[in-house]
Amino acid sequence: MYQNIALGRNVTNSPMHCIIPTMAKPGKNKADDTSIVVNKKANHDYYIGDRLEAGIALSGWEVKSLREKKVQLVDSHVIIKNGEAWLLGAQIVPLDTASTHVIADPTRTRKLLLHKKELAKIFAGIQQKGNTCVCTKLYWKNHLVKCQIALATGKQSFDKRATIKDREWKIDKQRAVRHDNR
Repeated sequence: MYQNIALGRNVTNSPMHCIIPTMAKPGKNKADDTSIVVNKKANHDYYIGDRLEAGIALSGWEVKSLREKKVQLVDSHVIIKNGEAWLLGAQIVPLDTASTHVIADPTRTRKLLLHKKELAKIFAGIQQKGNTCVCTKLYWKNHLVKCQIALATGKQSFDKRATIKDREWKIDKQRAVRHDNR
């Protein structure tokens, strides 16, 4: 990235311009990161297939806890019951300042908001042998909480070892390239 810095008094009509490289690297702003929590265990335990975005029905105390990122998706999965999608196993820890007249259940079943075509796609995917639907991520989209769900196939233990081996090989390869470029 470069900055144009005009030399002289009149900035708009000055014929003399100097290009100076900026020192800061372009990167992500923390304001751009809208994710609340990512389910890393799902990427470890499953081959992730098609991903869908779903809305999630929450109570007021749950939204406040999500703002503080007090949520775990480790054992969460999606089921289809009576034509509706439900998120099971997601744990949202209530804040200490939560209302006393509301009984906060951290592991309650939460309804996912999807269109009928998306529900049919998930239902067809779950019916296949070895497939399940897992929640991979919770994030903010404007002022709404969205849940990224994915159709997934379980990995065997040797598949997990192969994935770890490939990841370590990529890291070693990057180190070697970096060392050679010195």
